[in-house]
Amino acid sequence: MPVDTSLRGAIVHLDGRSLRIKRFSALTTMTLPLIGTAIAVYLLCTGRYTATDLWLFAVMYLVHLGGVTIGLHRYLAHRSFKTSRWMQDVLMVAGSMGAQGPLLFWVATHRRHHRFADREGDPHSPNLHGASWRQRLRGLWYAHMPWMLSPEDTRWSRFAPDILRDRRLVVHHRLYPAWVLLGLVLPTAVGFAIGHTAMSAFTAFIFGGLARIFVANQASWCVGSLCHAYGGRPFDNRDCSTNNWLVAVFTLGEGLQNNHHAFPSSFRHAVHWWEPDASGWAIALLGRLGLVWGLREPDSGTISRRRSGAQ
Repeated sequence: MPVDTSLRGAIVHLDGRSLRIKRFSALTTMTLPLIGTAIAVYLLCTGRYTATDLWLFAVMYLVHLGGVTIGLHRYLAHRSFKTSRWMQDVLMVAGSMGAQGPLLFWVATHRRHHRFADREGDPHSPNLHGASWRQRLRGLWYAHMPWMLSPEDTRWSRFAPDILRDRRLVVHHRLYPAWVLLGLVLPTAVGFAIGHTAMSAFTAFIFGGLARIFVANQASWCVGSLCHAYGGRPFDNRDCSTNNWLVAVFTLGEGLQNNHHAFPSSFRHAVHWWEPDASGWAIALLGRLGLVWGLREPDSGTISRRRSGAQ
């Protein structure tokens, strides 16, 4: 396959210091939540947890994935709806608490993924490593996490110039470490306020903080790996994106990747009411409440034409 000339200028090769910072940040995001999850499993097995811990895990999981899917993805990366500045701030803080990387990194990487989906230039495709079963497994693993350790990065000025022009969003980008820390402090403070002991604060930190980050991010990263390998393909998007309902349930709709790649600017990933897209339902509710507006979605005729073309 010939090299896509549009790939030129899309990728930055990091120097030694920048690469060390990138890899340290990525490895920290991978390993610390894993350790926290192992502790959470131990606490569950020994009964050293409370209902508050479980509620904090659930609520923070929804805040985490809601911030990523509604805020960073559908609002910021694809501009599928509009909202006020204060609502934007809420979404950016919630999305940043997910510990998936600063705003400019997240948006630029995702837009590059769409531009080169499952072709040379895609930062996390599982389909560029060969056709044998071992190569397929290696590709799935690479697309799930190790791609974050790559010596390459996406050029922000190419894929996120609108973010760079918005000073408010750049501030959120720079405050990323503070927002991640806030996502750990909040459940810890709630746990202490309810339990009034150091142990209650600790278990809340584990369940609502580290374990929540691990589980929610593992689900999110399945979108880039499993949802480009296994599932249904009702639309011919000239890539390997799929609809994987199991992943969609755990990611509030992000697992409907084939639908999303067919209509990337739509605020819904579902094209039928029965498809699991909790984020799309939440955005529709926010629209009814007047908190968001300008919701973009394809009409039924456009969906039918795209489906007929695929068949």
